[in-house]
Amino acid sequence: MPNSNIDSDLTHGSLRGQFLLAMPGMEDPRFKQTVALIVEHSEEGAMGIVINAPSKVHWKEVFEQLSLEDSSLRGDETVLLGGPMSTEQGFVLHGAGVQFDSTSEINTEISLTASKDILESLAAGRGPDDVLLALGYAGWGPGQLEQELSENAWLTLPAEPEILFATPVEKRWQSAAARHGIDLSGLGSQAGHA
Repeated sequence: MPNSNIDSDLTHGSLRGQFLLAMPGMEDPRFKQTVALIVEHSEEGAMGIVINAPSKVHWKEVFEQLSLEDSSLRGDETVLLGGPMSTEQGFVLHGAGVQFDSTSEINTEISLTASKDILESLAAGRGPDDVLLALGYAGWGPGQLEQELSENAWLTLPAEPEILFATPVEKRWQSAAARHGIDLSGLGSQAGHA
């Protein structure tokens, strides 16, 4: 009965503010070598924003789509692919302490905003300094993420603003693990199975 203690070992809400790192054996090509920040976790499921999958879209294109003049000096920055669900929806991860219409504090250092007012502020060059813009999100139904964790598809680690905002996109997967002394290249797809 390998999965009988999943709910007792992993209380709902406990993954909010955690990074999910795809294990080397991740079979889903959409998530191979990805890092997602869990922004919501309850008995109804989980929601995360992938933080290391660049899109072909730049901030200036998002601003243009919303008829916002780009005074940000950030227009050439790449928008991330936050996940395969609702890819037309924008999500902004940013440092905590700044409030907008739909800001939700993920932990004491990181917030998420999905309302247009943060994009208006960013386009005007007034938004938070530490910021990522992503389109779409990753979602898991009730018990799905817990099941994937029990199958060692993901590794969970505390989310760190330095990985989100100061580490180059292409280095986030390795860097997040390395900060906790983990060498992902040394882990097989069956790590943790007895």
